[in-house]
Amino acid sequence: MSRDGINAAILALIVALGGIVAGCTDTPGTTSAGSAPPTGEETPRLQQTAESAGNVTAGSNQFAFDLYSRLANDPAYAGRNLFFSPYSISSALAITYEGAHGTTADEIRSVLHLPENDTLQREGFSAIDAGLNRADANYILRTANALWAEETYSFLPEYTTAAARWYGANVTNLDFKGSPEASRETINRWVEEQTEDKIRDLLPAGSIDTMTRLVITNAIYFKGTWVKQFDANETEEEDFRIAPNETVRVPMMQRTDRGAVYGYTETDTLQVLEMPYARGNGSEVSMLVLLPKEDSLTAAEESLDAETVAGLHQSLTSRRVDVFFPKFRLETDYSLPGVLAAMGMPTVFTDSADLSGMDGMKKLFVSDIVHKAFVDVNEEGTEAAAATGVIVAPLAAPPGSEMPIPVFRADHPFVFLIVEEDSGTVLFIGRVVNQERL
Repeated sequence: MSRDGINAAILALIVALGGIVAGCTDTPGTTSAGSAPPTGEETPRLQQTAESAGNVTAGSNQFAFDLYSRLANDPAYAGRNLFFSPYSISSALAITYEGAHGTTADEIRSVLHLPENDTLQREGFSAIDAGLNRADANYILRTANALWAEETYSFLPEYTTAAARWYGANVTNLDFKGSPEASRETINRWVEEQTEDKIRDLLPAGSIDTMTRLVITNAIYFKGTWVKQFDANETEEEDFRIAPNETVRVPMMQRTDRGAVYGYTETDTLQVLEMPYARGNGSEVSMLVLLPKEDSLTAAEESLDAETVAGLHQSLTSRRVDVFFPKFRLETDYSLPGVLAAMGMPTVFTDSADLSGMDGMKKLFVSDIVHKAFVDVNEEGTEAAAATGVIVAPLAAPPGSEMPIPVFRADHPFVFLIVEEDSGTVLFIGRVVNQERL
């Protein structure tokens, strides 16, 4: 896609800057929102699909920025690196939303910025997901969803059918009651397989017990090479300022040759660099880096809203740039009930939850939402993975305790997004504030 085309898509999809989407492609042979329309309906159908994808992208990207802002401004994360996949979280929560009613559904829809029209929502997730899973010879990008159900518990066929049709989330029955630990290991193995072993032990020991009735999972994996790779022989140890009077040594990659031509723009307070990944026939994927001209991340983080990011992306021009960019590797994990409740969806975690769309009764609630993410940026390119698990239990069961959050420090503070350009979907988002370990 040309830059004009990308900018047009960004402006159209990101007026509320759109989102991380969910799901997995439909099984071969089934009809999905991304499938070829019947003869005679092609133009209306394609327009409807584009509208659906745009609505879901817009809302989900806004959720990405909302969640980033919430985490970045939490005193518990002061001075810490952040990295997560809003796409993965939105995917799992969209499937949860399919089983929610009343206030519970309203809160989830509001926090995720989902379209109020369920048809637009479902078709949007399905269409964007089909694009994300489109094969490409130059990079790997895939996502998958799954439902893991207690084998003795009855879920409504309407719920499981919708999960399978629109999100590719097929049901696997497990013996949570009799073998909770073995069930946990089964789910974790699936996550490892989907993420090339980069996300291990998504569900920690004790997170699955005899009261678990359903686990909703999403996994996403990306591995791509830079269009303009860095020469490893040019990488040098350099200082990185983590505070006005404090530095650490980091491996700094560099491109200062005539071929170092990138999408670039700047403001009074910010430099913006777009580094694309090589592609063949698949979607265009790139890393967008927001680097403050001063050491404080304020300028970058204040730019994380729909209109500002769209404007920055539109103003990118191709020009030669001397690029110095650190190698870094981050691994993070989060327990999300607290932050999501604070963002406006508390009910699903309480005894007032209404997940009757799953089983026909008001007897279930979400006991925990866990998320893990991994990213490795080096001279060749980027490898990134993430997974989300939504654990559903009977109301009689107490909510699970939150998991500890490890700290990973990196280089000169910056914010980075990995974006699927065709839809404008933010696949991953993070910031690098400090770097002590590679």
